[in-house]
Amino acid sequence: MASVHSRTIVVWICLLALTGCASQQSLPPASQSWSPAVSEAQANALWDVFQRYEGAPYRYGGTTADGFDCSGFINAAYQEAFGQSLPRTTSQMLRQGQPVPTHQIQPGDIVFFRIGGKEQHAGIYMGDERFIHASTSVGVTLSHLNGYYWANRFTEARRFPVD
Repeated sequence: MASVHSRTIVVWICLLALTGCASQQSLPPASQSWSPAVSEAQANALWDVFQRYEGAPYRYGGTTADGFDCSGFINAAYQEAFGQSLPRTTSQMLRQGQPVPTHQIQPGDIVFFRIGGKEQHAGIYMGDERFIHASTSVGVTLSHLNGYYWANRFTEARRFPVD
């Protein structure tokens, strides 16, 4: 009987420890007021960049219209629309920026996707469940977060301050 009681205590201690870790979130509470990621004019500037590069081919490590990878396109779009540079790679972007709760993603936020077991793809959220990105299959394109390929791969969003 003492053995069962000891195991029960150990289980409760483990559960309390895990609960304590889970409560240490870096995300703000859902009630926090968030400022828009970008203004309407800035979102329109992103659309202009997208229209200029739509269909540009995918090229690993690419940063120009001759070929973009996903982070190269994000950097070009932020540079052209806002005059701002972001970290060069998706892993660097994931370490910076402000995490955004899924229900508060806004145009201009960077959205990340898990492919092949790790977060290695990103795009720019544009509203209405849409994001722009450099796809390996079709180049710079517009996709839907709830699309058959992307819905189960979305992992998080981050906001980078725009001047």
